[in-house]
Amino acid sequence: MSGSRQPDGAVMDMIGRQIEAMLFVSPQPVSAQELAACLGLSVRRVEEAIDAIREVYSRGHGLTLLFAAGGWQMATSPDLSDVVEKFADSVAMQKVRLSRAALETLSVIAYNQPVTRSEIENIRSVRCDRVVDTLLKHGLIRVAGRKKSLGSPLLFRTTDRFLEIFGLGGISSLPSLQELNESMADDETADASEGND
Repeated sequence: MSGSRQPDGAVMDMIGRQIEAMLFVSPQPVSAQELAACLGLSVRRVEEAIDAIREVYSRGHGLTLLFAAGGWQMATSPDLSDVVEKFADSVAMQKVRLSRAALETLSVIAYNQPVTRSEIENIRSVRCDRVVDTLLKHGLIRVAGRKKSLGSPLLFRTTDRFLEIFGLGGISSLPSLQELNESMADDETADASEGND
């Protein structure tokens, strides 16, 4: 059988699944003609697949298919607007905007972890109490124990949230300092050539 069985018993064939995936990733409505051209199918076949997708989503799903601006688009079901709006507000509040000082401090921690506050301050040559507190509050760094030295200062490490926000698979995915220096040199060269235009 060449379809994926939905929990409610409906079956969507491969073409329907392809169209569903295309509509899912599209930021704007897509016409049946565009879908047909992309898949090398007739418009009629695409419209049949869209009808099948709409049928699947009509059975109590959180998503629906809408026709707007001359094309099809996936959207959340209208009856869920309250919960979607509440969630969107929550996500917006979690967005992290960091100052240059916070980014510099985060870089120092990422490349030197585990690291103490005084070690961060030695590298940056500036106090960083408030910046470290901000990074802790945003969940980008965490306390990773205490250093076995005079005063037993706290050690800081980056978190999984840091990796997620910066699109890293792990700390080993960070570019090397040499790569960063080369990238900065390339940027400066590009900026200089733009200034001469």
